[in-house]
Amino acid sequence: MKRIIKIALFLFCTSFSFVGCIKESLNFVGEMAAPGAYPNVDMALWPYFKRFEDEAALRDINVDLQNAHITGFISDIPTEHVQGLCSHSSSDPKKVTVDLPFWDRASDQSREFVIFHELGHCYLGRSHDESKDSDGFCLSIMRSSQEDCRDNYTEFTRKKYLDELFSQD
Repeated sequence: MKRIIKIALFLFCTSFSFVGCIKESLNFVGEMAAPGAYPNVDMALWPYFKRFEDEAALRDINVDLQNAHITGFISDIPTEHVQGLCSHSSSDPKKVTVDLPFWDRASDQSREFVIFHELGHCYLGRSHDESKDSDGFCLSIMRSSQEDCRDNYTEFTRKKYLDELFSQD
């Protein structure tokens, strides 16, 4: 009986110690920005940050969001009709915020559009571009929602918009 108790105690202590090690290594990995991880960015945004890097690479542009010190959050934005923000402050120099109610109802394509637009500001340093074609469609993903051009970001026009976003003009 004593032997069973010793074995059970040993297994309990070993498993407890192992869990503690796992937690420490996860913290360490998070701090070191493991592949596919973006420090201080909500995990739900990670696929879009990675997609942004991948789209830039397709155009021979090196984008490293892991080391850019850009933070990213999904939370309520109190300003009506604002789906995303790129804000700057001394404590958080490059912060992407996506509106929670928008996020909850948005399609993958809409989420991509907003996150790429905000990373266009925060990472690429792009300003708004209100240009439009003769049919009134916006020519840039960097359009503001204040003007009268119409969005035309679809699976068929996506490449054209992303080529413009990453253009080196």
